[in-house]
Amino acid sequence: MDTTTFEALVLEALDTLPPEFARYLENVAIQVEQQPSPAQRRAVRLAPSQTLYGLYEGVPLTERSSGALTMPDLITIFQEPLERDFPSRDALRAQVRRTVLHELAHLFGISDARLHELDAY
Repeated sequence: MDTTTFEALVLEALDTLPPEFARYLENVAIQVEQQPSPAQRRAVRLAPSQTLYGLYEGVPLTERSSGALTMPDLITIFQEPLERDFPSRDALRAQVRRTVLHELAHLFGISDARLHELDAY
């Protein structure tokens, strides 16, 4: 799948957000990359055999001070691992949405441990 078509899947997932959540995305950049960089893999302590579908980089809303200036948050969705692990169009669409929502959960301060507790993995 070309990058433009894949990006459309990411935008489709974002378009499903309720307005009360979407309004928090004003200072969030969302990008598509083919693979995580070595620095990104190191930052999340990813083993060579592990896969990364998405990454949130920033300061969660729950950790921000009132009136404090923060750099824009960044969510990166990794195309190649998603396409490799979800070869059908429907499965890929569903996993891209799940990945986008997962990374947005981190923006809202929800940890991986809490996502496991909520059975949101």
